[in-house]
Amino acid sequence: MRPERYRGWHRPMLVCAGVMTVLAAGSAVGLALDDRTITGAPAWLKPFKFAVSIAAYSLTWAWLVSLLRTRLRLAHRISTAIVAVFGVEYAIIVVQVIRGTSSHFNVSTPLNSTLFAVMGISIAAVWTGTLVLTVLLLRTPIADPAARWAVRLGTLISLAGLALGGLMTNPTESQQRTLDTGGFEGVIGAHSVGVPDGGAGMPITGWSTTGGDLRIPHFVGMHALQALPLLVMAIGLAARRWPRLRDDVVRTRLVLVGGAAYAGVVALVTWQALRGQPLVRPDTLTWAAVAALGAICAAGTAWALRHRATAPGHPEPGDARELAATDAGRG
Repeated sequence: MRPERYRGWHRPMLVCAGVMTVLAAGSAVGLALDDRTITGAPAWLKPFKFAVSIAAYSLTWAWLVSLLRTRLRLAHRISTAIVAVFGVEYAIIVVQVIRGTSSHFNVSTPLNSTLFAVMGISIAAVWTGTLVLTVLLLRTPIADPAARWAVRLGTLISLAGLALGGLMTNPTESQQRTLDTGGFEGVIGAHSVGVPDGGAGMPITGWSTTGGDLRIPHFVGMHALQALPLLVMAIGLAARRWPRLRDDVVRTRLVLVGGAAYAGVVALVTWQALRGQPLVRPDTLTWAAVAALGAICAAGTAWALRHRATAPGHPEPGDARELAATDAGRG
C-alpha cells in the first residue's frame, strides 16, 4: 500500500497501534525474564495479550474511520477518546502486574476495587464508542458490495463479541455462596466456567483446558473486525486464478455466508463455554453442532458459487473478461 493511502487513517489510532506493538514486545520480554504467576498464569501474559488485541483493534479502526464520509469530527473525537481509554485500561493492568496482583475481578481492597471499577467503566466506554462508530459506518456508502458487507457484518459481530465480555463479571456459584454466607474472598467474576480460574490452560492464550472459558467467545467475536475484511482480500486474491470469483454477486454471497458462519462459530463457542466445556474437549453434542454448522456453510458456499441467470447474449462477468482478452488477441 502506498504511503499516501494512510493519510486519511485516524492518526491517534495508528499511534496507539504502534505503541501497543512496542508494549507487546516489552511484555514478551517480561514473560521471558519474570517467573512470577498471577492467578495461575505468567504475570506478563495478560499485558501481552491485551497489547496485541488493542493494537489489532486500533489499526483496524484507524482504517475504518477513513472510510467515513459524514460526521467526521464526531468520529475522530470518539476514536481519540477510545485511544485515551485504552491507555488508562492498559496502565491499570501493568500497575497491577507490578504490584503482583490481578487486575480483573479483584475487589479485595478499596484500591483494587477502584481500579477494577475504572476498568469496567473503560470497557463500557469503548463499547459505546464502538457502537457509535459502527452506526456511522453502517450509513457509509462503500462501492464494492462484498467489502461493504464484510465491514458491516464484521463491526456488528465485533460489537457482540465485546458485549460477551460482560458474562465474566457475574459472580460464580461459589462466589455467590460466599457472599450469602459472609465469607467473601475479594473476587467477583471469573472467565472460567465449572472450574476455578488459574487452572491448566492452552499455550499463549491461557484458555482453560479443564472447564469452559468465556474469554473464547469474547476473543473470537471481537476479531470478526479483522477476519471478514481479510476474507474479502482472500477472495480477491483467489479471483486472479478463478474467474468465477470476479463476479461481484458471487463475492458478496461468499461474504454473507462467511459472516453467517462466523456468527455461528461465536454462538457455538459461547454455548460450549457456558456449559463448562473446554474448547479442546468437545462432547458429542458439540461435535453434532459443529457438523451441522459445517453442512450449512457448505450448502451456503455452493449457493454462493452457483451461476446466476443472465440475459441471452450477455456473458457472465468472468466470461466477458475472457472474451475481451480473446478478441484483443485476435486483433
